[in-house]
Amino acid sequence: MRSLFRLLVKNYPFLLFLFLEVVSVVFIVNYNSFQRSRFLNTSNAVSASLYSSYSAVVQYFGLKKVNKHLMEENSFLRNRLDRYENVLPDSIPGFVASDSTFHYISARVINNSVNRQQNYITLNRGRKHGVKPDQGIITSTGIVGIVTSVSESYSMGLSVLNPRWSVSAKLKKNGYYGSLIWDGKDHRFADLNEIPFHVDVAVGDTIVTSGYSSVFPEGIMVGTVKSFTQPPGENYYVINVALSTDFKSVTWVEVIDGLKSEELEKLKQATLNGEAGI
Repeated sequence: MRSLFRLLVKNYPFLLFLFLEVVSVVFIVNYNSFQRSRFLNTSNAVSASLYSSYSAVVQYFGLKKVNKHLMEENSFLRNRLDRYENVLPDSIPGFVASDSTFHYISARVINNSVNRQQNYITLNRGRKHGVKPDQGIITSTGIVGIVTSVSESYSMGLSVLNPRWSVSAKLKKNGYYGSLIWDGKDHRFADLNEIPFHVDVAVGDTIVTSGYSSVFPEGIMVGTVKSFTQPPGENYYVINVALSTDFKSVTWVEVIDGLKSEELEKLKQATLNGEAGI
């Protein structure tokens, strides 16, 4: 104990200097928006690089599981290709290649949390790969989240398991839609709100994305109805949805680039500002 005390006394000037440096950095970051932005971007890039290295080591020792996921993704892509090959472009009046609304960017998950109140996901794809904020993230089994920040080689997004974000989803059988939001409890479930109580709902019904945003195409799997209740005095259901995505085993995902999302957003803003020529 005395040795430790003597060591601290001996190095007191250096320790004081180090402490003051840390305090200075904290003040600069907290009270300067530009420096705070640069610090957050740099720290995200560094942490993403570390996560990538760690993830590479872990996946090297789990190649069997990785191969399984790759096979699932290949099947997913083949099914999508088959679905589109059954539609002949010449049979659709006015169809041109640029009519495609979404483009898919494959990515590997290098960090993911499920047990926090606000969960995030980090991907090994960034700006140079075409990833941008507000793009949807899906896997072969369903929705995963939305991109929130991007560096040159990496990106970070909000998971569905985050109460800060909601998804427009609907009952597949009748088209009634509402907002899907996680309640911060169990990573396997989320709640679908705003479904009118007169709507036919049954346990096991399929829930998919509504398509009423530029983030997700219509019909992406969300989950199935586990249970539903009608809050006292309300005229709508709260539907508990068993999520189709197993967030504890997400390894490979696709980032959805809404090719016309910027155009739609500009039109929306113009309409809200009363400047749309409609």
